[in-house]
Order: sequence, then C-alpha cells, then structure tokens
Amino acid sequence: MTRERRATITDVARAAGVATSTVSRAFTRPQRVNAATREHVLRVADELGYVPNPAARAMGTGRTQTLALLVPDLTNPFFSGIITGAEQAAARAGRTLVVADTQESPEREQHLLTSLDPAVDGFVVAASRLPDDALREAAARSRIVLLNRATPGLPAVVADYESGTRQVVEHLASLGHRELVFLGGPVGSWSGARRWAGLQRACADLGVQAVRWGPYSPTLAGGPGAADAALAAGARAVVCHNDMLAIGVLRRLAERGVAVPADISVVGFDDIFGADFCHPPLTTLAERTRDAGSAAVGLLISAETDGVTALPTELRVRASSGPPRS
Repeated sequence: MTRERRATITDVARAAGVATSTVSRAFTRPQRVNAATREHVLRVADELGYVPNPAARAMGTGRTQTLALLVPDLTNPFFSGIITGAEQAAARAGRTLVVADTQESPEREQHLLTSLDPAVDGFVVAASRLPDDALREAAARSRIVLLNRATPGLPAVVADYESGTRQVVEHLASLGHRELVFLGGPVGSWSGARRWAGLQRACADLGVQAVRWGPYSPTLAGGPGAADAALAAGARAVVCHNDMLAIGVLRRLAERGVAVPADISVVGFDDIFGADFCHPPLTTLAERTRDAGSAAVGLLISAETDGVTALPTELRVRASSGPPRS
C-alpha cells in the first residue's frame, strides 16, 4: 500500500500563489505578513493538510516549543509527581515536554544536556549530580532550572528541608527517642546533604544524638545493607535518605523478625505512592512534587535567571514510628 505524500511548504506556496518565504513567515512571524495574506495561506495549508515541521519553525524563531526534564531515576515513584506537574504546566503553556533518565550518572547527565540542547528551549534538571561549575557552564548555553538542587546563579525549586527535618526530629523526640541514625544516600546528592545538615541542627537544639551511616543506594535494594548496619549499631530510630530506601529497610527488618516500631522506628523522605500502604505504613516527610514540577517549568518559561523557590514540607505520621521499647 502506497502512503499518501504529506504536503510540503512548497505545495502550500504553489497553491496559495505566494513565495515559500511568505508561507514560512505566516507560521513563524505572522506580524511580518499582511493579515489577509496570512489568512489565505493558513486556509490553503489547512485544505492541503500541511503541518509545519517543528525543526523548520525553530530555524526561523530560535524556539522549538519543546522543554526537557532530566531525572536521575525514572523507576523511583518520587519523580512521577514531578513529571506530572511539569507536563501539565508545559501543556498549559503550549509546550511539549520530553523526559530523560540520567541514571544517577553525572556523565550521562552532561551528555544529555549537550545532545538535547539543539532540540529544546531549555532544561529542568531534577536532583542534578553535576558539580556547580558544570551546571553554570551548561546554563551559559541553554536555559536551566534546577529542582531539588540549588547552585548560586541559577534558578531553582527546592523543598524546605530546614523546617521539614525539624518536624522529623521533634516527632521522634516527642516519642522518647534520644538518638537517631541517618541512613544516607548517594554522596553527590544535594538534597541528601541538606537533609542530614537539617537533622543535625534540629538534633543539637533538641538534645538528640545523631549519627550518619552510608552511603546506601536510594532504592529497595539498598535496604538490606542499611537495615543490617542499623541493627548492628543498636539503633532504635532510623531516618532514611528516601522512601524507597526506607521501604527496603522495612522489608529487611521483617525478614529478620524485628518489630517496627516496637524494636526500631523507621522514617523516610518523599511520601511516594505506596508509602501509606507498605507494612507498617511509613512515617515520612511529604514534599509537594507536582507543585515543584509545575513551578520549575514556570520558571523556565519565564526565563528567570536566578533565585530559589522553597516549597513547604509536611510530616505524615504513620505506624512505622513509635516510642522506644523500655
């Protein structure tokens, strides 16, 4: 079966009796075309079923109307909220959003920033693993908004970890805990470093001792090693880098017959889908991921060049945290 040939810009120009440059301007720079001529060109194009090539339009306008969102792990449910919020904001603005997985790799992240640059109008980069200098160098070529990461000189959307980590420590202290172990994530995680720093400050203020173990993979697979280390240290309360690691810890504790929260309390970060119906339901610090994705795209479209937007967090208290066994 022979496929019907798609109409080209040349076909439209011939049928409309105008130059191809006039057709191009009618779509990309309408203010430079007589209103009657533009209306005629658009009518002919519609009759022929002509659809402008986005790449060709970009040559005339310098804009592809496409944005890129880079995330470090597409399998982590935390990023589904960010993707949803970003996609909705892009659609409202008439933009197309493409999503790419950096696989927790700074090298892949750098490659994507370079290879996608000609095809998009800018990037939202979530939880970047690149150093500040590399991000600023990339921002000199393309618009970049950071999410869950802040670098001086670049616009960013972050969670309010200062108040959030205080909520975590206040909760555990109110239950009678005077010590906690932070099971840390990747060494290059900006958010992980801020969570640990916030926990330390809150612990110092409230008379709670805090120690950090790790790094551990921020995945279910990281749970067994983290749980075993916490048990070997005699921990009675652990705060995990994220919910994926926390759920992996809960699974390992169940395998070893350790009662949660009677023997050990477990707290996570993110409030991902599933955190409320794992066993036991996980106490965790909830972030406004959809709002974060939407806000980041808004900053990208508005061409903001600096400033940090901090979104509130909220502790969701569930059954995985309780008083220490006396």
